[in-house]
Amino acid sequence: MKQYKVLVVGMGKRGMHHATSFNANPKFTVVGICDIDAKRLDDAAAKLGNPEKSSDAAALAKAVKPDVFCFCTLPNLRTPMIQAALDSGAKLIAFEKPVALTSAEVLSIRDLIRKAGAKAVVSHQHRYGKHYQKIKEIVASGALGRVHTVYGTATGWMTHMLSHMIDYSMWYNDYAPGVWAMAQAAGRAKFTDNHPSPDYIAGFVQFANGVRGIYECGAGAPDQPEVAKWWGKNRIGAQGTEGFAEVLTNGGWRAVTKSGGAQSGEGAMNYDADMPPYIQEMADWLDDDQKVHQCNLEHACLGAEVMLALQRSACAGGQIALPLTTGADEQTLLKTKVADKPVLVSCEQNKKEFGLA
Repeated sequence: MKQYKVLVVGMGKRGMHHATSFNANPKFTVVGICDIDAKRLDDAAAKLGNPEKSSDAAALAKAVKPDVFCFCTLPNLRTPMIQAALDSGAKLIAFEKPVALTSAEVLSIRDLIRKAGAKAVVSHQHRYGKHYQKIKEIVASGALGRVHTVYGTATGWMTHMLSHMIDYSMWYNDYAPGVWAMAQAAGRAKFTDNHPSPDYIAGFVQFANGVRGIYECGAGAPDQPEVAKWWGKNRIGAQGTEGFAEVLTNGGWRAVTKSGGAQSGEGAMNYDADMPPYIQEMADWLDDDQKVHQCNLEHACLGAEVMLALQRSACAGGQIALPLTTGADEQTLLKTKVADKPVLVSCEQNKKEFGLA
């Protein structure tokens, strides 16, 4: 059995999720780990069989020559990590969402990886939850009739959550590309966060197959009182001519269809359950070019362009055509254009999370 060598950069919570899941899969072995925090690096090495370790990702990658270069770093470190991966000859690059903070970087990253002929995966791994998959099953079965709307809402702020909301709703819509987007944004408190965002963004997307997308992220997004965990108050779903189906990240799923009536089921985000199939699909894709990973970069970039078009619209006003043909710095645009006045929230808990309590 062919085994693939893995380098994991970033030994925080997500990095350890990845590293332990790679090590648990017989198709992979973690040969190197990297972090700028020496204690965190030493602690991780002891749990991972003492692979090579370094605070210099590029140098370590050249030394261990991984098949898979996985990095779980803050979103301002995309291009240097991808360049280090490509320079080391990695066959597959795996990294956290969002793809990048700006459209200029998204387009550049996509071109770099395409030209190198490498595979790339972006961690939209919630889809492996049984409740997310149940909604996909219902939508794909035709039980909703003609699907006309997909949607996603999250009380967490944009750079943490909007990429997830868009990706899963586009999955339910078979990744039809966007045609245009239009949005508004409010609040400046989270611009200083390590996932910089307006406090609230909401907008609409027209997809090429006629389906409408509706998205809200942040302080003004609707509460999901059925869900206790604040970061799990996310609702993603689809509406059709004969019913609807939706998933709550930490609250199961529910649907009403003409033929099946009201239905519901359990489910909650669980890294222990969601990571193994996400990792296994990397092995499958490396073994066979035809077994493309569900979280592949091309799908992620379709969603990234939608997310960044919404941001552009919030800054410039009006509709933004898709696909994006030129790059821009949406972060700078947002910080320049979003009004300097407090965001209005949808629920009491959001006051605390957005510094208004």
